[in-house]
Amino acid sequence: MSDLLPYPPTPPSAARRRLLLAGGAMAAGWPALAQPVPPVPAGYPSGYAETIAGARREGSVNVYASTDLEVAQPLIAGFEARYPGVRVRYEDLNTVALHERFLAESGAGTPAPGARHADVLWSTAMDLQIKLVNDGYAQRYDSPERGGLPGWAVWREEAWGTTFEPAVIVYNRRHFAGTTMPTSRSGLARLLQEHAQPWRRKVVTYDVERSGVGYLFAQQDARMGGEFWYLTQALGRAQVVLSASTAEMIERIASGELVLGYNLLGSYALSLIERGADIGVIAPRDYTLVMSRVAFIARRAPHPNAARLWLDYLLSREGQALLGKSTSQLYTIRTDTESRHTANALAERLGYALKPISVGPGLLAAQDALRKKAFLARWREALGGQAI
Repeated sequence: MSDLLPYPPTPPSAARRRLLLAGGAMAAGWPALAQPVPPVPAGYPSGYAETIAGARREGSVNVYASTDLEVAQPLIAGFEARYPGVRVRYEDLNTVALHERFLAESGAGTPAPGARHADVLWSTAMDLQIKLVNDGYAQRYDSPERGGLPGWAVWREEAWGTTFEPAVIVYNRRHFAGTTMPTSRSGLARLLQEHAQPWRRKVVTYDVERSGVGYLFAQQDARMGGEFWYLTQALGRAQVVLSASTAEMIERIASGELVLGYNLLGSYALSLIERGADIGVIAPRDYTLVMSRVAFIARRAPHPNAARLWLDYLLSREGQALLGKSTSQLYTIRTDTESRHTANALAERLGYALKPISVGPGLLAAQDALRKKAFLARWREALGGQAI
């Protein structure tokens, strides 16, 4: 069943919603310990039974996430079926709101058991997540699933990459019928320069001031070379539309309202293509950034045992396979699942210019206050079509 929790109000957003999925696997009012006792997963240490028992006593886990609720529903349902009596209270927030709310709650003192405070943060804004971990907001956890993950996806046993999602160019096939599409950023910039007038307000990208993942991609692009700023100027001359919602941008491209989008999360686009949307996806051949939704357990999690269960399930073969079955068919970071949506499958589909963004301290520079201020000023200037 789904409930709306009476959290303190936050500014409304047309692109996001604050929803909670409260355990359909546990009928309201049933004591957690009346549910069947789940076995320890195969290959886990025998002491994990104590973690399961502790989670059942806690009764719930609070997950703050930037992943849409409908995308996470198969994962939530699988978790609650696997661990009867442990409800998932899921908050769907955009990346910046998630970050700010967590900091506000963390400044309110130690949360009491059952408090409205995050147990797990799961966000596409990798740099914001790493900053929180670096600032001491995460707890170390030696997950039994560690061996199934690539080395670049884990930092200090505190920050955990969970998905494998490319930043791509998405376009409306009807609009570009008969057109040779660009395969690089410089090619896209030339195309935008040639069609700046007819494409005014028809091209879209992330608003890097409102979207954590948009800022992440832009920062990584800028580190790769000067072509990014040339492309940003071309976007400015086309009066690019800015948005914080991946789904909204891609749906508007599919409808024909917009014709092209830059640096959008490919998982959403690829799933729409499989459902018949007349859109195309280009993984730039110069390089294709790949981000991972990063999860960590809050240092002061009010439900620490349930948080460990959730993280392990998210990283497990079963949980990863369920992400591949979601409405967005997220490509998983593990390669040993039976899903068609794995990192290896994505590399075969899009080519081998994929550059995963490592989960680690290399992301901290992007969150330096002075650097961020300077970057955003340059971004605004470039979109204005001025010399940079």
